[in-house]
Amino acid sequence: MNSGARSLRGGVRVAVLALLWGSTFLWIELALRGLSPLQVTFVRCLVGALVLTVTCYASGRRLPRGRTVWRHIAVAAFFCNALPFALFSLGQQTVDSGLAGVLNATTPLWSIALGLALGSERGLRPARLAGLLLGFAGTVLILAPWQSAGATSWGALAILGAAASYAVAFTYMGRTLVRRGTPTISLSAAQLVAASGMTAVALPVGGLESVDPGPAVVVAALVLGVFCTAITFHLTYRIINDEGATNAAVVGYLLPVVSVLLGAIVLGEGLSVRVVLGMTVVLVGVGLTRRKAGAATPEDTAATAPERTGAQGTAEHAPADPPSAPRHPALHNAG
Repeated sequence: MNSGARSLRGGVRVAVLALLWGSTFLWIELALRGLSPLQVTFVRCLVGALVLTVTCYASGRRLPRGRTVWRHIAVAAFFCNALPFALFSLGQQTVDSGLAGVLNATTPLWSIALGLALGSERGLRPARLAGLLLGFAGTVLILAPWQSAGATSWGALAILGAAASYAVAFTYMGRTLVRRGTPTISLSAAQLVAASGMTAVALPVGGLESVDPGPAVVVAALVLGVFCTAITFHLTYRIINDEGATNAAVVGYLLPVVSVLLGAIVLGEGLSVRVVLGMTVVLVGVGLTRRKAGAATPEDTAATAPERTGAQGTAEHAPADPPSAPRHPALHNAG
C-alpha cells in the first residue's frame, strides 16, 4: 500500500474512532431517559460481555482459568468498568454529555498524578509538570467553584472520579494482566463478565425501578453496549500493549471535541465561553504531558502511552501478547 493510501486510511480511521468514542456520552444521555444509572451500567456491561464472550469462543479461545488471574480481573473490572460506568451514568444526570466528555479528558493527568503518588513517576520533566498543572487548572476553570452557576456539583465530581478510576485501572491492568500469556480477547471478555456480575449485585441498591423505555432508549443502550463498551474495551487492552499507535493521540484530543459538538447539535446543549476555554486549557495540558524531550527511551515511550480512546489505531495488527505494558498509561477513556 503506498503512502498516500495509508495516509487516507489513517485519516478515515481517526475520524471514525473519534466519532465512536466521542459519542459515548451522547448514548449515555439518551439511555438515561428510560433507564436508571445502574440499569444503564448493567445493560452496557452485560451486552458488552455477551459480545466479547461470543467473539472469544468463536475465535477458538476461551476465558482465562486460575484463581490468581481472576482476582486480578475482578479488581480491574471494578476500577475500569463497574465503578466508572456507574459514575458516568450518575454524573450525567446533572452534567451535559459534552461537558462529561471534556472532564473525561483528564484521565491522562490522573495517570501522572498517580505515578507521582506511588513514586514510580520519577524525573518529571518541566514540560510534563507544566502540562499536569495546566490540565488541572483547566478543570478548575470548567467547574468554576467560585461561581454559583459553575459546573461544580456532585455530578461533575462523579465524572472526575470516573476519570481517576480509569487511571488506577490502566496502571493495574498494565502491571498484572497484560503480557501474561492470555490473549487480550479473553481478558477483555472475562473482565466484562466480572463487571456484569458486580453491577447485577448492585442493582437492588438503586436499579430495580420500573422502566418503560421507548425505541430510542433501547437503541441507545444497545449501541452503548456493543460499540462503546465491547469493541472499545477490547481494544483498550490492545493499546495498553501496543505503544506504537501514532494516531491514538489524535483520537484522544478529538474525543472531547466530538462529545461537545454532538451534545450541542443532537441534544441542543449550551456551551459557555468559560467551558470552551477550560476545555482548550485541559487539552493543551494533556498535550504537554505527552511531549517528549530528545530521543525517547522505551521507558519514556511507556510513560507516554497513547490514549485509550485510540486503542484500535493499530489494534488489528497488534500481537496477542505484545512486547510490553506502559508504566503509567496516559489513556483516555470513552466513558
